[in-house]
Amino acid sequence: MPDIRHTPDAPTCIRVLAPGDSIDAHRHDEHQIVYAGSGVLSVTTDAGTWFAPGTQAIWVPAGCVHAHRAHGHLALHLLGLAPDTNPLGLDAPTVLAVGPLLRELLLAYTRGPHDGSPERQRLRAVLLDQLCASPQQPLQLPAPTDARLAAVCDLLYDNPADPRTLAALGSAVGAGGRTLSRLFQRELGMTFPQWRTRLRLYHALRMLADGMPVTSVAHHCGWSSTSAFIDVFRRAFGCTPGTHGRRS
Repeated sequence: MPDIRHTPDAPTCIRVLAPGDSIDAHRHDEHQIVYAGSGVLSVTTDAGTWFAPGTQAIWVPAGCVHAHRAHGHLALHLLGLAPDTNPLGLDAPTVLAVGPLLRELLLAYTRGPHDGSPERQRLRAVLLDQLCASPQQPLQLPAPTDARLAAVCDLLYDNPADPRTLAALGSAVGAGGRTLSRLFQRELGMTFPQWRTRLRLYHALRMLADGMPVTSVAHHCGWSSTSAFIDVFRRAFGCTPGTHGRRS
């Protein structure tokens, strides 16, 4: 990532971004929890992209070079934590589940007032307790390094509804299906079908944030039916595509 900015402190604040807006690559001396009160958030590093709607937040460790991007109108709630405050012991970006209580705590704490009052300290203590209980979510698109694998991933990124098998995609880029299958496991830590489902979910979140109807999203992302899309989406995010964006 070129032109990396160094911001010594990860602020606790709210930033509003318009659809397509981004925050360029930067890093903090503190850890950061990033939560989308509205819209969909993606955080990108050299290792890949993490994405989250309102049922998830993204943990960004201190010193990690990362960039943000808004999908839909994004209310970005940012919570900075001192380097020695790492309740989950995480050293890489991670998506965490956000239940109703943790959501309200994040909204309240980032809205302020930003003072050292006993009430705010108690709010912070409860927030950290809830954070410790938050399950990690597999919502990352790892970045491939092998040129053949990257070529296949690019084809599907441009057209997530592409129905071709891995062998057929391999023929298009000059690589064998078995070789690509091994590369998916070795470099990305998942099978080709798992990666394609995750890619389609990422595209689905972006399209929904832009206001595209659920049926159209299912079609554009390659699901065989709207009901199949809704089922996969609910299992991944804990809500249906039609209700996930209805947040204040």
